[in-house]
Amino acid sequence: QVQLVESGGDSVQTGGSLRLSCVVSGYTANRNYMGWFRQAPGKEREGVAFLNRRTGFTAYASSVKGRFTISQDNAKNSVYLQMNNLKSEDTAMYYCAAATVLGLWTSARAWQYWGQGTQVTVSS
Repeated sequence: QVQLVESGGDSVQTGGSLRLSCVVSGYTANRNYMGWFRQAPGKEREGVAFLNRRTGFTAYASSVKGRFTISQDNAKNSVYLQMNNLKSEDTAMYYCAAATVLGLWTSARAWQYWGQGTQVTVSS
């Protein structure tokens, strides 16, 4: 079993930055893939960023490419999402996800483990 705990969510102004953290515990050897998702009220959960822990390959949703960066610190069993130049449309609950096997990374149903979420609110 894998447990994920997110932190770092906050209220910021447009153009600001935040760094979300996800600490992974449990049987961490299972987490070959890590991702960040977000869900705004009334909307589906959408994939934001993806990381293949073995190869270091990353991928991003087009809406955040160039502004968000996913990274990992294996010594701390942590994954991060650096978010720069935040926009009002980035407001959402952000979730960390992990998977042992994975299909389409942008599909929430493809991921096996989830954190409880951390709220990001961007206002002008």
